[in-house]
Amino acid sequence: MSGGEISDVLTNLAVPRTAATLTLRIIKSFEYRTEKSLVLHSINLETTTVGQLKDIARQAIQTQPGWKPYRNAVLDTFKVYTKAHGSKTTNLIINLDHDDWILDDDSKLLSDIGFENETEVSFFSRSLYDQFLANPETKWEN
Repeated sequence: MSGGEISDVLTNLAVPRTAATLTLRIIKSFEYRTEKSLVLHSINLETTTVGQLKDIARQAIQTQPGWKPYRNAVLDTFKVYTKAHGSKTTNLIINLDHDDWILDDDSKLLSDIGFENETEVSFFSRSLYDQFLANPETKWEN
């Protein structure tokens, strides 16, 4: 592409499925909307499973700077937040609709469940999520 041209290739199709960029919204608290985004580059969607992605995320949280407040958080569940060029939810940290977007099977390949470049996923404690669904109130510190 020469200078100034805009590509008509969508970003989710611009890179191969073997080198995708994923954004994980690491959620510590639903009530206080405490989350931090972890951007992972060069993820091979055709060979990486849901369980392996969880391990990659947990390892990054334990070893990368800036994640200390999240190191003791229970992170056991993924839920798709949005895909590139898809509609976004009004909730800032998790999509509360579409319980079918919860990824329960750690053995599934990311490509087989529809992941593409620039997919965003929430990573959180399932028990805290279920508690929040029962009483979805947010709290703000004064």
